[in-house]
Amino acid sequence: MESELQLIDAEEKDVLQEIMNIAFGIAAAELAEIINIFVVLSVPYIQVLRARELPEHIRSEVGGCESVSIVEQDFWGEFKGNALLVFQAEAGKELAFMLNGGDTSIFEPGTTDRFESEILMKVGNILIGACVGKLSELLGDVIQYSPPRVLVENQANDALPQNLFEPGCSAIILRTMFRFNDKDIGGFLFLVTSHESIGWLKGALARFMAQYDE
Repeated sequence: MESELQLIDAEEKDVLQEIMNIAFGIAAAELAEIINIFVVLSVPYIQVLRARELPEHIRSEVGGCESVSIVEQDFWGEFKGNALLVFQAEAGKELAFMLNGGDTSIFEPGTTDRFESEILMKVGNILIGACVGKLSELLGDVIQYSPPRVLVENQANDALPQNLFEPGCSAIILRTMFRFNDKDIGGFLFLVTSHESIGWLKGALARFMAQYDE
């Protein structure tokens, strides 16, 4: 089993991590420009797992959050997979309050869920699009996206997708933690690559490294 999961080597992981650092830094700057919030992103973490292990792995990562809100979005090109933006509970309400200039009317009965969902979708769409888009651009690919899907304040065990890919396949998880500067709001961004794009990814990393060997 161990040999089957050696899909990318240590050098490829280092290069992918560096590309992610560049891509996510640009994404943070774009988000700050668009909605005037600066996002702090942690050093990305890369791990290879079997697809059937993904739900439990993600649950363990967000284990400190009893309730979460999730923005989920598929992306595809040569680089193909699924993005999960997992917010801590109440993050949507706090973001909605902050981005609406402290307007308390958003908390009136019947309005909170709508504003919260809209804000999470907006922030998620920008953050996922910027991160995945810049990452794929640096790797020489062009990405398309499905419309984002939002789940507001669900129990972590119930909210996470059970079957992202075929159980017999493996996937690469690219994970970063994020928080909004000066605000107690944060969460996790998971990019899960499909098994079928791993071969292309290895070639793209080799081409990226070759630029600096010439």
